Amino acid sequence: MKPLRTLVLVLGDQLDLHAAAFDGFDPTQDAVWMAEADEESTHVWSSKQRIAIFLAAMRHFAEALRAAGRPLHYRRLDDPANCGSLAANLQAALTQLAPRQVVMTAPGDWRVWQSLKAVVAAAGLVLDVREDRHFFCTVREFAAHAKGRKTLRLEYFYRELRQRHGVLMQGDQPCGGQWNFDADNRESFGSNGPGALPPRASFEPDPLTREVIALVESRFAAHPGALARFAWPVTREQALAALHRFIDERLPLFGRYEDAMWPGEPWLYHSQLSAALNLKLLSAREVVQAAEAAYRDGRAPIESVEGFIRQILGWREYVRGIYWTQMPGYASLNALEATQDLPAWYWSGETDMACLRDAIRQTLDQGYAHHIQRLMVTGLFALLLGVRPQQVHAWYLAVYVDAVEWVELPNTLGMSQYGDGGLMASKPYVATGKYIQRMGGGCAGCRYDPALRTGDKACPFTTLYWDFLMRHEQRLAGNARMALQVKNVARLAPAERVAVAQRAEAIRAGAVGGSS
Repeated sequence: MKPLRTLVLVLGDQLDLHAAAFDGFDPTQDAVWMAEADEESTHVWSSKQRIAIFLAAMRHFAEALRAAGRPLHYRRLDDPANCGSLAANLQAALTQLAPRQVVMTAPGDWRVWQSLKAVVAAAGLVLDVREDRHFFCTVREFAAHAKGRKTLRLEYFYRELRQRHGVLMQGDQPCGGQWNFDADNRESFGSNGPGALPPRASFEPDPLTREVIALVESRFAAHPGALARFAWPVTREQALAALHRFIDERLPLFGRYEDAMWPGEPWLYHSQLSAALNLKLLSAREVVQAAEAAYRDGRAPIESVEGFIRQILGWREYVRGIYWTQMPGYASLNALEATQDLPAWYWSGETDMACLRDAIRQTLDQGYAHHIQRLMVTGLFALLLGVRPQQVHAWYLAVYVDAVEWVELPNTLGMSQYGDGGLMASKPYVATGKYIQRMGGGCAGCRYDPALRTGDKACPFTTLYWDFLMRHEQRLAGNARMALQVKNVARLAPAERVAVAQRAEAIRAGAVGGSS
């Protein structure tokens, strides 16, 4: 064998032929390494949909590498020589191939980065980690933005990026005359529901994807979820088709209804592009450019385009910066000292609370829920219940097809569970069942009444909301954004406080809400 100059490591969320790790790649003296590993599906008990999308996308990318003439060493999950973990597989590859250097694009998971770095160091080599060009902002740039700030707020960071990259700008002013159109983007569908919706951009599994589905059904039979309706994009071409479908069919109404829900309607006007973005089948720049072009061409209104771009250029970049500047300590934060276990029915959807039943069963069936279902249904209930944030994090990382730790952990522990005590979000996002009712969460078909906080028919969200405020009354008293809510809880009569606390304890014990 000809001596190998460079071994380029490619992880399952780095599926880009133009990644920085390939800069200077010479097929006559370099090679690519990829490996599937059981550990990546079992360190959290990953759902079948999540496992399948990663494996299918990786195997299709392997074909793209071969078609591009790049030598590839690929270890499949069902290969008898597979060592079970990325680290062990890499160790074996370094021993066999003896490269002079090892290169990779910056990974999206602290655990994976540490384990691979250790293996490369043990082999007497240096791991050359290159910048991930899929992002508008480098970690160093975010760290410079964050330096000296006690709290990190999205809005200021987002405006900086808009100006720096000239996105939705008219000279030095924001398009539409304001930076943020969030106030225009909070409509619900009303009692008649969303009406006719554009069909989902779905992709029939090809033979390679069907092979993966069969492998997952066999090897991970005990894992949650189902694959009967697997239709996610797993190639670059499919991801581009999904992007164009969103821009043409959903973006015009995305903003107006981005916070709305409706039972049995998982897709609504959401893009469903996060998995393709996080696998790097799409770049953030091309997604933002496509949305901005739709605004400038008159195909979508400013409030929809700004709202969508804020999710990509703003929020996505922001949570990545939080993750890489705060790890590894961030993962263990628990500012509210929550100790409750995650209810077992989060893995089955067997609850008589209609909104949770719909969101969880949809999640297990499709590997997907939109951001309001995650923040204000499954996340809100766990926060109000007092679940340990690390358990909530593990569930979110396990069940969603777009879950890579750099984006999932800050969204869950910081934004959803307030586990970082306000570093990321200026207040805990808490509400009664009335919020869910207003946004279309299916309360009409539920046995509980969101207007009631005590009694057998009281909505568990509403009971737990008041219990949460009572339990954290002192802690939240100094939060200006919580002042009105804290004042309201102070008005509760002693007998009402006792009734709320008793029912909340019954909910935590599983005596309320736990079966359908």
